[in-house]
Amino acid sequence: MKRYDLIAFEDLNVQGMVKNHHLAKSIVDAGWQYTAYKAESAGKRVVQVNPHQTSQRCASCGEIVKKTLAERVHCCPFCGYEQDRDVNAAINILQLARQKAS
Repeated sequence: MKRYDLIAFEDLNVQGMVKNHHLAKSIVDAGWQYTAYKAESAGKRVVQVNPHQTSQRCASCGEIVKKTLAERVHCCPFCGYEQDRDVNAAINILQLARQKAS
C-alpha cells in the first residue's frame, strides 16, 4: 500500500456471484472493508467503480469490443490494441477510479 495513492475496486454484486450468498458476501465485504480501512489509515484513497463493461471496453480507444468469457485476450478491431483481458479491465477500472477521484 505504500507504493500507491489510489486503490480501485469494482463495485461488484458479490451476492449474485457465489452459492452461499450470506456467508460469501460477509467474507468478501470484510476483505474489502479491511483493505479500505488499512488504505485510508495509511492516507490512501479507495474508490469503487461501476463494473459495467470494464472487460468489454478497449482501454486504448474506448470502443466496446464484445467477447465471451472464454476469450482471454482483448483484441480491438478499431485501434489494433491487444492485451490480456484482465489487464485491459484493470486499466479501465483505474481510469474510471481516477475520473471519479478527481
